[in-house]
Amino acid sequence: MAITSANQLELLQTAEAVAREKMIDPELVIQAMEDSLARAAKSRYGADNDIRVKIDRKTGRASFARIRTVVEDDLAENHHAQLTVKQAKAYLPDPQIGDEIVDEVPPVDLGRIAAQSAKQVILQKVREAERDRQYEEFKDRKGTIINGQVKREEYGNVIVDIGRGEGILRRNEKIGREAYRIGDRVRCFIKDVRREPRGPQVFLSRTDPQFMAELFKMEVPEIYDGIIEIKAVARDPGSRAKIAVISYDNSIDPVGACVGMRGSRVQAVVNELQGEKIDIIPWNQDQATFLVNALQPAEVSKVVIDEEGGKIEVVVPDEQLSLAIGRRGQNVRLASQLTGLDIDIMTETDESARRQAEFAERTKLFMDTLDVDEMMAQLLVAEGFTNLEEVAYVDVDELLSIDGFDDGTATELQARARDFLEAANVKAMENARALGLEDSLVNFEGLTPQMLEALAMDGIRTLEDFATCADWELAGGWTTENGQRKKDEGVLEKFDMSLEEAQHLVMTARVMLGWVDPAELETPPAPEEAEA
Repeated sequence: MAITSANQLELLQTAEAVAREKMIDPELVIQAMEDSLARAAKSRYGADNDIRVKIDRKTGRASFARIRTVVEDDLAENHHAQLTVKQAKAYLPDPQIGDEIVDEVPPVDLGRIAAQSAKQVILQKVREAERDRQYEEFKDRKGTIINGQVKREEYGNVIVDIGRGEGILRRNEKIGREAYRIGDRVRCFIKDVRREPRGPQVFLSRTDPQFMAELFKMEVPEIYDGIIEIKAVARDPGSRAKIAVISYDNSIDPVGACVGMRGSRVQAVVNELQGEKIDIIPWNQDQATFLVNALQPAEVSKVVIDEEGGKIEVVVPDEQLSLAIGRRGQNVRLASQLTGLDIDIMTETDESARRQAEFAERTKLFMDTLDVDEMMAQLLVAEGFTNLEEVAYVDVDELLSIDGFDDGTATELQARARDFLEAANVKAMENARALGLEDSLVNFEGLTPQMLEALAMDGIRTLEDFATCADWELAGGWTTENGQRKKDEGVLEKFDMSLEEAQHLVMTARVMLGWVDPAELETPPAPEEAEA
């Protein structure tokens, strides 16, 4: 198959036809043809030659040329594609390094193998251009809903025709046991668009929480206009979901707007989600109030929030426990996802028993350490005293405010508490030194004798040992493994040390040792502070 004048226009016609079919730029197809013809020419004239092909965009004429580059004399390695400056003088009057000498060569006669190779190059280039076009088209549509038609099913995954490409709906992204037949219309959420080795992949989902949020945006004009905002979504796909909404217009009820007249708006979303029950909850900035709303329809008696631990305790009436937890823990699980907190639910009976146990424990502590009777110890606990430090160093007037306490009683109690704490400090320091605690850590400010004892028992006995600790190793923290929050116990956590305090102490130790430049710890002031 020689490239003759009779076939010249066919090249342009073929390029235009392929470009229309694949919806890509005709220029890319012509460049692919040039590359394929150049490869075929190299097999004819030799692989060491630099053969380039140029197709005229108007006439379709393909011109073949051999390119030789001028290089320095000692760098010439391939005499087919390179010339020295001396050799180049036969072609150019004043050759310079990097100049190219172009010699036109006769068009090649493509045999069967060469033609097949050229065809493969063209197809490969066209596929690459098609993939780039598909990626560019869908990369900005991530996070939106798209309508498609089921094309085929592969190993439980559904391949969906989404117009100018295909998307994949994996089996774990389908709601429940959804089954589709070829030709079915399906509405999906574009979860991700990625470049894969075999081309761009458009990953679809019907279980993603944002799919439900986008459906509400389509059904509720107030959400689309920004008057109502969806703050959080939690789903158990195909079964139940909770969605938190807030209205920025006091005259519009966010829950009522999402439900619609006689439930028409929410029912449209429910039908699309295969009957998934949806609880629409008013969002509230106050975490406790928001959680009470999230646990509906269960009633909540009391909420206790542990912000540092990221946990929350909810007390419900005994008869409301099963309703608050829900079937297989569904209600509390969705509420936890919605608020982003770990939720512990207990009944009023359990909470009362725990409070009685804490009351008895603190009463015994004061009886043993202060040598007082049970009634006096109970009075201290009832007034909110939880440890000896509070009794020893609190203002005397707070003790005098307790019924039955006079100056003599208050002074004696504080004296006994201080004596006990001092003796405990001495004993703790003796134990720490016996374990090998060094003066470098003893003289470090910010650590009590009990803290030093705990550090020594954990093998932290020098200032260098202390400086290598992470803040969470001292104050404790939380990590997430396989979706489950796990508590990390800290060496000094029992002394109510916060992460910020632990970080400050560790950085101070590192500065003292010269490991950190103090200037690096200084944070620049905010613009407002700088102006002030």
